Amino acid sequence: MNHGFLRVACAAPSLVVADCRFNAEKIIDAARLASGEGASLIVFPELSITGYTCGDLFLQRTLQTAAVECLEYIAKKTAALPGVLCVGLPIARDGALYNCAAVIHRGKILAVVPKTFIPNYSEFYERRHFAPPPAAFGGKIRLSEKNPSVPFGTDILIESASNPGFVLALELCEDLWVPEPPSVRAALSGATIIANLSASNEVIGKADYRRTLVKMHSARTVSAYLYASAGRDESTQDLVFSGHNIIAENGTLLCEAELFSARTVLADIDLERLLQERRRTVTFAQCAAAQNQAGAAFRRIKIDLKEPAFRQSRDVAGAALFRHVDAHPFVPSETSERSERCRAVIQLQAEGLAKRLRHIHAQSAVLGLSGGLDSTLALLVTCRAFDLCGIPRTGILSVTMPCFGTTDRTYNNACQLARACGVTLKEIPIAQSVRQHFADIGHDEAVHDITYENGQARERTQILMDLANKTGGIVIGTGDLSELALGWCTYNGDQMSMYGVNSSIPKTLVRHLVEWFAITSKKKDSSDSANSETLSHVLFDILDTPVSPELLPPENGVIAQKTEDLVGPYELHDFFLYYVLRFGFSPQKILFLADASELPYDHAFKLKWLRSFYRRFFSQQFKRSCMPDGAKVGTVNLSPRGDWRMPSDASAALWLEEVDRLR
Repeated sequence: MNHGFLRVACAAPSLVVADCRFNAEKIIDAARLASGEGASLIVFPELSITGYTCGDLFLQRTLQTAAVECLEYIAKKTAALPGVLCVGLPIARDGALYNCAAVIHRGKILAVVPKTFIPNYSEFYERRHFAPPPAAFGGKIRLSEKNPSVPFGTDILIESASNPGFVLALELCEDLWVPEPPSVRAALSGATIIANLSASNEVIGKADYRRTLVKMHSARTVSAYLYASAGRDESTQDLVFSGHNIIAENGTLLCEAELFSARTVLADIDLERLLQERRRTVTFAQCAAAQNQAGAAFRRIKIDLKEPAFRQSRDVAGAALFRHVDAHPFVPSETSERSERCRAVIQLQAEGLAKRLRHIHAQSAVLGLSGGLDSTLALLVTCRAFDLCGIPRTGILSVTMPCFGTTDRTYNNACQLARACGVTLKEIPIAQSVRQHFADIGHDEAVHDITYENGQARERTQILMDLANKTGGIVIGTGDLSELALGWCTYNGDQMSMYGVNSSIPKTLVRHLVEWFAITSKKKDSSDSANSETLSHVLFDILDTPVSPELLPPENGVIAQKTEDLVGPYELHDFFLYYVLRFGFSPQKILFLADASELPYDHAFKLKWLRSFYRRFFSQQFKRSCMPDGAKVGTVNLSPRGDWRMPSDASAALWLEEVDRLR
C-alpha cells in the first residue's frame, strides 16, 4: 500500500554533446537504476538526448533524425520498466523545430510537449533554432514511420487510471521563469505533478534563486515540482551547467542534488496531501472553475501505472520512505530556525493579548501560577504584553493556590518565577475551601476520584475570576492546544478564562518557548527580568519538572500524578493532532507516518495511544465548543470560531473502527 505516496526521480546522467546514442544509453541506465529504487516517474533534463549546447547543430537533419531514433530506442529498451520517463529532444514539424519533452511509458511514446517560452536574451539564443508552439490545441505528430501519431501540444496531462492523484503536466526550463508559467493552468486543470525538463546554467547566486523559485512555484500551484537540470557534461565553451536537480512539494524542498554532483535525486511525494490541501483551500477550486469556464480543456492521456508498495514494519520505525517525516511537526528541528520560530510565536501571543488589554483599558491581569510549563509560558507572555502596553508588571497578579497535590518544588518555582519577573505574587491556600465544598456536596476526601480532582480546579478558577473582578482585570488562560485536543482540562475550571494566550500552542512547542526565554534571559540586554540569572535558573528547573496537574497527593514529597503516564506522551499526541487537523489524514496513514518518523516508540505503543487520541478527541469537543478567546498563532487551532467546527455529539465510530482494524 502506498498511502498516497509516489516515488519520483530527477536525473542528469553523463552526456556527450551531439552523441545521441551515447546519451540514450546513459538515459536507459539511469532509468533502470531509478526504477530499481522504486521510482514511478523519472525526469531527465531539457534536450537530454542531444545535449542542450549543440548550437547550430540543432539545424542539422542528421542530429534531428538521430534524436528521434534514439527516443524510440529508449522507449523500446525501457518497456519492461513500470514507471513514466520524461526526456528531451528537438523535433521537427511543419517547417519548424521545437524544443520538446517526450513522455514514455511501457515502451510507448505517449505524448510530446513543446516548450512554450523560447528565451532570446543574455546568454540564451534559442529563437535562433527553436520556434514557440503552435497556437492551436489538439495537434498530433508523426515521429517516424515506426510509430503512429502521438498527441503534440502544451495541453496534455498524463493520468493514472489506478491512482486518481497522479496527474502529470510538463514544461521546459524558461516556462517556469516567466510571470505566468504554463503549469499554473495545468495545475488548475488538475495536474498534481509538474515535471520541468531544464538546462539552467550556473552563475553566482543563481542556484539560490532557482531553489526558491521551484519551492515557491510548487506552493503557488499546490503541486509537486520536479526540476531536472542539465549536468556538468554540457559544453563549457560559454556556459557552465551543474545538474541542480530539485524536487519540491507545496513549498517544501524534499531533496536536491549538490551542484556538479551528477546525482540522481529521489523523493516520495504525497499526492494525498496535495489533494487534501487543494480541497481545504477552497479558493484553489474557485480559480480552477474560473479558468475552465474561460479556456480550452486539456487532453488527458490515461495510463495504467503500477506503483511499487512501500515496506511496512510493526516494530521498527521505517516504512522505507525517501522523505523525512518530522517526529515533531510543530517544532523546527534546526536550532536557529527553531529559535526564530519561538521569537515569532511569542511576539504573536504577546501582541494578541496586548490588543485585548488596550481594548478593555485593563491595567491588571490575573493568572494562576502553578510552577508548571503552561502557566510559566502564560506569565512570560503576559509580561511581554504589559511591556508592549506600557503597563507596570506589578499590575500582573500571579496567584499560587497550593492544595492537596502541590509539591515544594513547584510551589517554590512559582514563587521564584513571580519575583524574577517583577509581578505581584499572592498565595491563597485552598485546601480548607475545597474541604468545605466536599462537605457541602457530601464527598469523601479519601476518595480520589474525578470529583476530588475537579473540585480543586474549579475552586482555583473561582478565585481567579473573583480576583479579576476585584482588580478590574482579566483572567489569563494557561491551557494549551494539546490539552484542548485531549480534553485534559476541567470544564469550567482551568478550561475557562477571559483570554487564552496558549490556546493554539501545542505542548511540544510550549517546552521550547519556555526554553527560549530561559536562554535569552541570560543575555545582558534582556528586558524580561531585573534578575535574569534567577529567571533563567528557575525556568530550567521548571523545564526539568514532570508535567502534572498536581491534583493527587504527592508520594514522599514527589509528584505522584504524571500526565503522560495517564494520557500518553504529548509528542505522540501532537504528531497525531497535526495530521488530523492540518491534512485530515486517516488513522491508517497517520500510523504509517508515525512509524516512518523517528518517534521513539514501537508500533504497538503508537497504535494504543492513537486509539486513545481519537476517543478523547471526539468525546471532549464540548469543552472546545465554548473555549475562551485566544489568537491563532500556528498552522492549526481548535477554536470553534476559527479552524475547527465540529458537533460536540459527533460519533468517533468510523475512526475507531479503522484503528481497530490496524495491526
